[in-house]
Amino acid sequence: MEFAELIKTPRVDNVVLHRPFYAAVEGTLCLTGHHLILSSRQDNTEELWLLHSNIDAIDKRFVGSLGTIIIKCKDFRIIQLDIPGMEECLNIASSIEALSTLDSITLMYPFFYRPMFEVIEDGWHSFLPEQEFELYSSATNEWRLSYVNKEFAVCPSYPPIVIVPKTIDDEALRKVATFRHGGRFPVLSYYHKKNGMVIMRSGQPLTGTNGRRCKEDEKLINATLKPGKRGYIVDTRSLNVAQQARAKGGGFEQEAHYPQWRRIHKSIERYHVLQDSLIKLVEACNDQTHNMDRWLGKLEASNWLSHVTEILTAACLAAQCIDREGASVLIHGTEGTDSTLQVTSLAQIILEPRSRTIRGFEALIEREWLQAGHPFQQRCAQSAYCSSKQKWEAPVFLLFLDCVWQILRQFPCSFEFNEHFLIMLFEHAYASQFGTFLGNNESERCKLKLPQKTMSLWSWVNRPNELSQFTNPLFEANNLVIWPSVAPQSLQLWEGIFLRWNRSSKYLDEAYEEMVNIIEYNKELQAKVNILRRQLAELETEDGPHESP
Repeated sequence: MEFAELIKTPRVDNVVLHRPFYAAVEGTLCLTGHHLILSSRQDNTEELWLLHSNIDAIDKRFVGSLGTIIIKCKDFRIIQLDIPGMEECLNIASSIEALSTLDSITLMYPFFYRPMFEVIEDGWHSFLPEQEFELYSSATNEWRLSYVNKEFAVCPSYPPIVIVPKTIDDEALRKVATFRHGGRFPVLSYYHKKNGMVIMRSGQPLTGTNGRRCKEDEKLINATLKPGKRGYIVDTRSLNVAQQARAKGGGFEQEAHYPQWRRIHKSIERYHVLQDSLIKLVEACNDQTHNMDRWLGKLEASNWLSHVTEILTAACLAAQCIDREGASVLIHGTEGTDSTLQVTSLAQIILEPRSRTIRGFEALIEREWLQAGHPFQQRCAQSAYCSSKQKWEAPVFLLFLDCVWQILRQFPCSFEFNEHFLIMLFEHAYASQFGTFLGNNESERCKLKLPQKTMSLWSWVNRPNELSQFTNPLFEANNLVIWPSVAPQSLQLWEGIFLRWNRSSKYLDEAYEEMVNIIEYNKELQAKVNILRRQLAELETEDGPHESP
């Protein structure tokens, strides 16, 4: 298929662009295979370059011969284009609708993008499982790399290489895979070097109504326990939902077969419940007519912060089991690809200082989301505006990033990255020139040959010029466990995501730059003070005490 077949009118002059907090701009609108571009000849006016894949929905309206297209984006932006001529307007709208809903992944922009920057690091090879395993192997010899899934035959949503207990052979893993949803047998997610406890993740056990069991599964998860120790199974479904799953062939671990494990249910919502919550929240944020009571009522009715609380509570529980109870944890829901990954990831951010650095967080995204099989292609297919909802669309990754932001806000000096870094990850998960978030799992990415045909997001992010904008100037390495508060008064709406298009981002950027300048000035001042103190200390040893500045 040629993109030209979908572009009925490639160029229109005298188009007026309207955006909140910006003056209207008149210019030439151009459509390419992947971008909507509006260019103005006015001085000091930025061009608009919008990826078609970032368009969530469009509305059309006409007044006489003037047509208006309202474009609603997956990053929650809303922009308006006034186009002279009804035919031109209809053609542009039709083309945008076709180009923003391409079925084939290989027609998406990452397969056509050629970087204009020097590639210093191949991001596709920055966080390989072997490299991550080396970090653990220095602290323990109880785990091994398994290549049982190298052809993706055992579990289609797992990577080719996983970390499992050394005492469990590959044949046992194959048997366990038939007992777990989607073949997702328990694998290592995190090793706590402080006490040797671990977090494992998996899919639900397929016990069914007959109470089916698998001795290899019991042996596998018991292999993670120290002598005389108990473990915890954190099920991210309510007990009622877990019991209903048994009637469909799923279920949960029977206490009689797992006597050393205590099961805890921490309900986290999924799928359409989360999608509806996002839609209500964005709708409330875009409505400027609310009084205070109505705004707060709509915010509460969206239940978004309730979902944030649920996820953070479950993550804190898992972290508490590891660090304070000295017990290993197995985490799963139904498939093990959504709420499970939210909890395992956030628990590591709480427990592991490395996960709070830029490269450590990138490794976490690779290990616990991309390699672990979170279906980004399905979950991020649409955002808050699209009317044709599919059951598999849900803002699971956005909720995770929101939870990270809540922790960052409570511990502003413990993270090497800033809020801009999290916003950037949100944007690229939904629409990007990079191939990192394409596909639903490693198997699909391998078939698409993404490492050979597309550029990795990390290749761009980890360039020194780019890293500077994502680095937190307040960062001071903190090797302690951090315990976020989940009290209602401790959690806030993430304005940087949900309200950034409803206020002037220019002023926010200026305020942020001013804050950075003040911090840098204070650092320089403190350095000068330290030099003076050292000089005075030297004088004191020679001549006796002096007054300190």
